Amino acid sequence: MLETELNPKNEKWFSDIEAPQIVNDPNLISWNDESDLVIVGLGGAGIAAANEALDQDHSVIAIDKTSGGGATARSGGIFYAGGGTPIQKEAGIEDTPDNMFNYLIQETGNIVKKSTLRKFCKTSPENTQWLMDNGVQFNSSYYETKTSYPGAGYFLYHSDNSLVPAYMEKALPAPRGHRGYEEGPFKPIGVGGTIFYPLKKSAITKGLKVFPRTEARSLVITAEGRVIGIKALMLPSGKISDKHKKIMSKAEFFQMLIPQNMPGASIFQLIGKFYVNRAQKIERNYREVVYIKANKGVCLSAGGFIFNREMIQEYAPNYIDGMPLGTSHDTGSGIRLGQSVGGKTDHMNRVTAWRMINPPMAFANGLVVNKNGIRFGNEMVYGATLGDAICEDHNGKAYLILDKELFVKAKKQAVSSLPFQRDSARVLMYFNAKKRNTIEKLAKIYNLPSKNLSNAIDKYNIAAKGNTNCEFGKSSKDMKEIKPPYYIMDISINSTMAPLPCLTLGGLVVNEETGEVLDQANNEIPGLYAAGRTAVGVCSNIYVSGLSVADCIFSGRRIGQNLK
Repeated sequence: MLETELNPKNEKWFSDIEAPQIVNDPNLISWNDESDLVIVGLGGAGIAAANEALDQDHSVIAIDKTSGGGATARSGGIFYAGGGTPIQKEAGIEDTPDNMFNYLIQETGNIVKKSTLRKFCKTSPENTQWLMDNGVQFNSSYYETKTSYPGAGYFLYHSDNSLVPAYMEKALPAPRGHRGYEEGPFKPIGVGGTIFYPLKKSAITKGLKVFPRTEARSLVITAEGRVIGIKALMLPSGKISDKHKKIMSKAEFFQMLIPQNMPGASIFQLIGKFYVNRAQKIERNYREVVYIKANKGVCLSAGGFIFNREMIQEYAPNYIDGMPLGTSHDTGSGIRLGQSVGGKTDHMNRVTAWRMINPPMAFANGLVVNKNGIRFGNEMVYGATLGDAICEDHNGKAYLILDKELFVKAKKQAVSSLPFQRDSARVLMYFNAKKRNTIEKLAKIYNLPSKNLSNAIDKYNIAAKGNTNCEFGKSSKDMKEIKPPYYIMDISINSTMAPLPCLTLGGLVVNEETGEVLDQANNEIPGLYAAGRTAVGVCSNIYVSGLSVADCIFSGRRIGQNLK
């Protein structure tokens, strides 16, 4: 099916989004409220658009299915920035926009124009300062070695592949993972809320009006095709809204308590569904239709579609067995709103899958093989790079091989990791790992060709001794000779105890100068903008930690700066 054939009447629409409401005279609509900019989805991109638009003296209304935050607030609080940010300079790190570009072009490919990527890099120090001016705090404590996420007390690190030799050939490594900073009761902490909530506070201080528990259902357009507002369903404030919020919090708690592939997960999913049904009953009984007028534009920033399993099956079936990452409201509603008025989409098949095996570092010192027992890459790469290779090139199957020395070392290293890292590693080691004394017996566990597995381990050991260069560019200092007894762990996308967390990256195609949504003929749809994971952006090819949040800020501010 062609994207042009998709509309709310199509059986593959997979959404509650309705056809646009066409009006000949906007004055005939009983508007409940109005502003220059109406934002649909108040996550990282939405709050950036709000702050920037308010800075430009535009009035702003934001609606959100919850109270705002989106995947940004749920994230690890990493903002990808470089080119000489204030925090890099404070840490004594030298970096330039050109150097940042030379690195990122390896990750982004042609997903955006080179001019857009250069602008992203050039404005990165400015965007970092803008965040700080709006209340976000960072810290220059620098974690120098490779890791997927720094331990407690570190807030600046290499959140990408910049320390991997193959990438270092093109660009000098520099730490660009800026972790949000906040003083906790016992020690400094950094999670997604450290970025989102200061921005929300700043925007509200500037005059942002937020309508929580409100869901956009359709766009309102003129006969000429200009988007002039939205039709939404709103829960009245007060006891009803508070009750709905509590019930949905319980629903999300149970739905996301354990990965869906784990034993017993179906029970928690049923409990979660019970609360969802209760919340939906409240919605049916109490939601009211409201119309909000947008005098200059509507910004679609409602996240991706990872929680819409029908859409995942349709666009990215390789990832259907993964664990959805984000919020349960990442259902593709923003994308479908754009499509309802002719918006063009691209890269809907692109999903990031995170197989983080560092920390503990001992995991990354081992080797990873596919279902054919063949090693296929450098285990030191960032987890999303490894996950992408597993899902796109190896049918979602992969296995981590360690020996006893590395296994014991991993147990010790896990103790000093952050709780989510420690728990993830322990699940793999205590509930997933299988031990065998010979390669032949090891191979039988997952029906791997023993000859291929033996050859992979032999080649790895030769490179680990420094007798030859690793074919995938892994340094011998990051390798260790693997000796019996052997340990194997299933790190496939559908691993029972450790499925891959997944996040969608494709979305609406936009004018990369303004953020306006483009139609099938690549013309701007008047009055319609998109940002964050609702739109194609810098991180839509492959993910490195913090790049999505950075793209949210970049693309959100772009809209606020270009309202017509």
